[in-house]
Amino acid sequence: MAGITLTDLSFSYPSGQFRLHVDHLSVPAGSAFGLLGPSGTGKTTLLRLMAGLLPPERGQITLGTTDLTTLTEAQRRAFRLSQVGLVFQDFALLDYLTVAENILLPQRFTGTDATPTARTLAERLEIDRHWHQPTSQLSQGERQRVAIARALAHEPRFLFADEPTASLDTGRRDLVMDLLFECAARTSASLVIVTHDAALLPRFPQHARVEDWVP
Repeated sequence: MAGITLTDLSFSYPSGQFRLHVDHLSVPAGSAFGLLGPSGTGKTTLLRLMAGLLPPERGQITLGTTDLTTLTEAQRRAFRLSQVGLVFQDFALLDYLTVAENILLPQRFTGTDATPTARTLAERLEIDRHWHQPTSQLSQGERQRVAIARALAHEPRFLFADEPTASLDTGRRDLVMDLLFECAARTSASLVIVTHDAALLPRFPQHARVEDWVP
């Protein structure tokens, strides 16, 4: 099963103050890639490109056998809903919904039922006691774990996580990292994690610093 491949990828913001170029990057199915670097260096931008949330100036972004650059915006959105798991740095939760409703929200658009898997993930991430509670009442760390459960519930083929351990203590950081790696290996998903935490470096079979791709 093919993973993630970037080829001759270029991107810049309209202001021209930031440019990015990646000659080639490959993340095999079932493997993990760490994207490191300090804040403001373009890690999130590259992650959003890889997930099809930003269009490149040129180049190919291939997830499995699908070249995202050939799809319309609506087609990319449909692809993400069914094939991609995303953990945003700001979590992107709907505070008026419960933990359960947030985790299962993507399935409302795809017509699938991931409730058993979602329940298991909530237990693993120690947020199951908040199942019927609005996410507005949760701590930052709990909200981050809800976002992680939502990304994993539909067992996506491609996982993108932006600073998924930033709001967690050391014990729960290891819990989350173990779960992300375990799910990627079990479902043969390609996993990309953005982090500024150098302590996580030994966990990745391959990694890079985004500064290497900024001219």
